[in-house]
Order: sequence, then C-alpha cells, then structure tokens
Amino acid sequence: QVHLVESGGGLVQAGGSLRLSCAASGRTFSTYAMGWFRQAPGKEREFVAGISSGGAGKFYANSVKGRFTISRDNAKNTVSLEMNSLQPGGTAVYYCAADRGPVISGSTPVAYWGQGTQVTVSS
Repeated sequence: QVHLVESGGGLVQAGGSLRLSCAASGRTFSTYAMGWFRQAPGKEREFVAGISSGGAGKFYANSVKGRFTISRDNAKNTVSLEMNSLQPGGTAVYYCAADRGPVISGSTPVAYWGQGTQVTVSS
C-alpha cells in the first residue's frame, strides 16, 4: 500500500513556472514507477510524465516535452514535476500516481493515486 500526497500547486501567470512534489509513504518507494497525470475541467484525466523506479527511464506527453521535467529522490520518498513555460491549457488538477510495474507511460495501469493539487494558469 502506498499513500501519496501532492503539494506545490497554485496560481501562476502564463509563461511562469511551478514545481509540484509528491510525498509517498512506505518503505518500498524505490520499487514503484511513479507518474503525474492531470485533469482539466470537463476533460478526461491525461498522462503528463512518468519515471521508472530507479529514475533512469523518463516519459513525457508530447504536449509537455521540453517544458516539464520529472525527477525522484528515492532516499526521501518523493517525486517532483518541474513545470516551465506554463500555458493556460495547463490549468488542471495534477495527480501523482504509483504502480509496481516497470514504468508509467500513459498506457500502463496505475495502482495508486494521490488526492490531486490544483494548478491554475492565468493568461
């Protein structure tokens, strides 16, 4: 069982940056692939970024490549999402995700979800 808690959301102007963090409980964090998803109002939840358990494999949605960076610190049980050049289309609730599989890439299952953190990008 993994409990995930996101933080770092807020209001930012278009072109600005935010850093989201996700703290995970448990002693086996380093065995989980981690990821970030987002859900905009009236839309389905979509994959944003994923990182393998060891951190070597990283995957991004085309819409955020080059602007977002996912990272993890297995010693601190945390995964982060650095978001730069944010656009109004990035307004959404951002969710942290975890799974025992080798990777979270958008087409793979997710076993655990956080409660989400709101990101609002003003134009």
